[in-house]
Amino acid sequence: MTSENIHRLDIEGREIILIGTAHVSKLSVDEVKEVIEREKPDTVCVELCQARYQAVTDKERWKNTDIIKIIREKKALRLLANLALSAYQKRLAKKFGIQPGQEMIQGIKSAEDVGAELCLADRDIQVTMLRLWRSISFWGKLKLFFQLLLGIFYEEELTEEEMEKMKSKDMLSAALDELSRSFPQLKSIIIDERDQFLAQKIKSAPGNKIVAVLGAGHIPGIREVIHDDHDLDQLSKVLPAPATTKIIGWFIPVLIIALIVSTLSVDRAMGMEQIVTWILWNGSLGMIGALIALARPLSILTALLAAPISSLSPLLAAGWFAGLTEALVRKPNVNDFETLADD
Repeated sequence: MTSENIHRLDIEGREIILIGTAHVSKLSVDEVKEVIEREKPDTVCVELCQARYQAVTDKERWKNTDIIKIIREKKALRLLANLALSAYQKRLAKKFGIQPGQEMIQGIKSAEDVGAELCLADRDIQVTMLRLWRSISFWGKLKLFFQLLLGIFYEEELTEEEMEKMKSKDMLSAALDELSRSFPQLKSIIIDERDQFLAQKIKSAPGNKIVAVLGAGHIPGIREVIHDDHDLDQLSKVLPAPATTKIIGWFIPVLIIALIVSTLSVDRAMGMEQIVTWILWNGSLGMIGALIALARPLSILTALLAAPISSLSPLLAAGWFAGLTEALVRKPNVNDFETLADD
């Protein structure tokens, strides 16, 4: 059987078969199964990273993951991206009657059935999100954050044109499509860099015959760059936050403390009044924020006490302390966040 979705390449005497899939098509699932069973490759590459693989193959474990643990491990951006993906998948499942990403699950299962080695070929979603995060300005970060949140909660109606576009994109690219439109410079990180990463992983996979299951939108880019060598370490590198960000973050609290200290040295009574005002304003605002969030009394008290201190540090936030206090009573997990839109 010949299909326009199947592309055969010869790389240094090794046969590489790329299957371009539509993540909302039952036909793609069947095609993946048929090609792998017929070709019996040495290795099957799927367009997943380790984190997304675990979320796909062990959904209950992912859903029951402790949110506090994720934040402690500095994987909050991965969580946010996965939540946006999950919400996006639910919308597509309602629209098309098929759970998106089934072609990747079929690729994993078929690899096991024919005894092929499995290669997770995509770049870690955390790396992609961090590279996105570090490449934009402060206002860009706010826009990115709120667009991801909207992606989790807002159920927009899909037009026919949008549905057709989805059929040629992989899950991550489609879910982040709005970001690409808002930030054209991010296309290189969301699409181009991942094309290079995928191409290098595929051609570095063991064996003489390799089948790669990919979103159809990646096929042209991968075919273009697969003959070149790409540095995976460089593509996975996350630059540290610029020093100016830290300087600006500390400048304001240092200035406030300096003003209070200088006032105390000149007029002790006025200095004490400034300290009391600072505590009352910050504590009250922290307490009001906790009240609006319907927090428990202990969490509200924590916000009241933490806000005056946390406001002086760019590394702390009163909401963190109030949230951690709330979590001591009932630890939230990923599933709680995934069902927020439904709730």
